[in-house]
Amino acid sequence: MLIVLKLKATALGAAVAAPFLAASLTPSAPPSLDGAVSIPAASFSYRVAGDFSRDGKPVVAPLHGIHLSHDLAIMKTQVTAAAYAQCVADGACPRVAMPTRSLNVPIVGVSWHDATAYAVWISRKTGIPHRLPTDEEWTFAAAEKARDETLPLVDPADPAQAWIARYDAEASRDRPAVAKPQPVGSFGVNSQGVADIAGNVWEWTNTCFLRVSLDGGAERVTNTNCGVRVVQGAHRTYMTDFVRDPRAGGCAAGVPPANLGFRLVVENRWSAVALLERVMNSLYRG
Repeated sequence: MLIVLKLKATALGAAVAAPFLAASLTPSAPPSLDGAVSIPAASFSYRVAGDFSRDGKPVVAPLHGIHLSHDLAIMKTQVTAAAYAQCVADGACPRVAMPTRSLNVPIVGVSWHDATAYAVWISRKTGIPHRLPTDEEWTFAAAEKARDETLPLVDPADPAQAWIARYDAEASRDRPAVAKPQPVGSFGVNSQGVADIAGNVWEWTNTCFLRVSLDGGAERVTNTNCGVRVVQGAHRTYMTDFVRDPRAGGCAAGVPPANLGFRLVVENRWSAVALLERVMNSLYRG
């Protein structure tokens, strides 16, 4: 009787496992399924994105201590031109102009809407939810590659001076000799196992642009603009969500990014696999 129960339980476990295993092992599955890294939950410092003011004058954004309550599964590399082409072929993503014909490079020249369309498509294709990361998640994944973005306060009475100072500081940094996107892996892997982060491709996030007042010692959001999103790369900036080529304009702060691409967070994959392992182990132990 015990053997029969175990066999039934094993069959049930296999049935539960099937959708996850099929998604992970199907050879024709889109590349993001096999291209994610799992980063254990941890605490980190985060310079809040947005414009902050006190008494009507610009101030440095606060530095928060954040604890990520769950492991973060994020694509190891940016979405490639080859992967994006599959979405275009399925009629789910807009066709965009590429500065190179190579398919082994990140897709660039994409807007936030294009990136979101890809996330919707691959979620439907794989059965596993994908989405753009928040700015906090991107910063956590970038680890030592993330910059502590503070707005230089040259003259508190004249906010324009701060933006000019930022532009000058960014313009003086070493910049990639080649503006075209480079082959996947060209910029190495960081301490989290994430490749090419903060290279010559900036990445869309889902975080909206905020204006925040620090009057009275409290953070109060005075304006939320989700038509402008936070973009991360060699520096943080803010871009209008329909912009594909930031050099043509789009509310960038400081030096415009050379290339706009994206990578996605992979939802539930790792938690589902961990749950499956616990179920199967308990079945075999029982």
